[in-house]
Amino acid sequence: MNKDKWSRREFLGTSAVAAGASLAPKSFFTLPRAVPPSDRVRFGMIGVGMQGHGLLGESITLPGVECAAACDLYDGRHTLAREIVRPDLPVTRRYQELLDNKDIDCIVAAVPDHWHKQVVVDAVSAGKDIYCEKPMSHSPADGVAMVEAGKRTGRIIQIGSQRVSSQICAKAKELISQGTLGDLMLVEGWLGRNDPNGAWEYPPPPDLSPKNLDWDTWQGTVPKRAFDPNIFARWRCWKEYGTGVAGDLLVHLVSGMMFMVGVNAPPKQASAVGGIRRWKDGRNMPDVHAVVYDYDGLPVYMRLNLGTEMPETYRIQGSKGILEVTGSSLSFTPQSGKDQYPSYYTGSYPRALRDAYLAKWHQENDPKTGQPVAMPETMSFTGPDFDDVRPHLWTYFEAVRTRKPVTEDVVFGHNAALACHMANESYFRKTSVSWDEASKTIRGS
Repeated sequence: MNKDKWSRREFLGTSAVAAGASLAPKSFFTLPRAVPPSDRVRFGMIGVGMQGHGLLGESITLPGVECAAACDLYDGRHTLAREIVRPDLPVTRRYQELLDNKDIDCIVAAVPDHWHKQVVVDAVSAGKDIYCEKPMSHSPADGVAMVEAGKRTGRIIQIGSQRVSSQICAKAKELISQGTLGDLMLVEGWLGRNDPNGAWEYPPPPDLSPKNLDWDTWQGTVPKRAFDPNIFARWRCWKEYGTGVAGDLLVHLVSGMMFMVGVNAPPKQASAVGGIRRWKDGRNMPDVHAVVYDYDGLPVYMRLNLGTEMPETYRIQGSKGILEVTGSSLSFTPQSGKDQYPSYYTGSYPRALRDAYLAKWHQENDPKTGQPVAMPETMSFTGPDFDDVRPHLWTYFEAVRTRKPVTEDVVFGHNAALACHMANESYFRKTSVSWDEASKTIRGS
């Protein structure tokens, strides 16, 4: 096998004869140098935690985008927001104040999963567009309510699973849609971590207390429990507040897969296994989770592991070859789908029949004199890590300005989240599950 490592320019701009696909470049993401003051977008930030402070810092670097105010239930993050934006930034514990502020055009929200639905529904009902972190919902019912609110109000809702804004995933999508892979056979995806931070064992702020945190409001509508700094920092570990590895990590694999293969629907069926095998710290969500989906006949196998480091990878298998996709690389190994040698089954033929078969096979399949031998050729591209968060945010703010569609709307986000909820339901029920569109519920087998 001949393996060439292409440069970025060659990979994005050269036609691949061996793959039968055009790799002509397409414009993907550019930022204007300046935005007129009349097109300025002012947003309110709800949630300035681990994910939120990054979104806040990234958003204010985008042309024509300003943060008008920030909200968090922990006062320490009021200080953090002002450190990121400006010393006099208005801050509050009540996100409703941001929704009532007429100077705020839209919202960026990064709150625990169990608060997603209420914040989104309240925001669009108040006439605000909103960017909501992944997974879109904490439950299927929450997702249904969010979709209905989006349709009812006509407001823009973008969900923050950024693989749909990845340049690598966009190139993979192009190859698949051009038929480079032939008929899709199977899609695999995996991601693993092997350290306490990767398993969400975050250190709570040392000063955290009921005095500087509105603990009662933070808990929302779930059953109340005594103040616990670890739950505040590590809420992803508990199903009452989060959605586990499914909602934190699987959602990236699922949304990326949906984007690349052109699917925008929940899976027909899901069957999951897993367990708490490494992090026995009181959590009730699995740290190992594997799930097999049926996407209208296409098998999709995803696995998450918080006990072994494995870079995020997709392996998309087609009748014409295998496409492997990572965060910063893409490679395609073509396959002919034809026999490379005579069938070994003919060893069971009598000699005369076998000899006749072999003579005919070689006559039809051996290269003719002077004819070059076609060799499978792996095309690969490896480049620097591509920041898919920045274009994902930019698409959102541009949509707020222009009312153009976003890259991951509320329906796409709902369908991706449903796959995660089905993985969790299958794990806890210990049976395969399916999505019933009529009742909009997950049902066991």
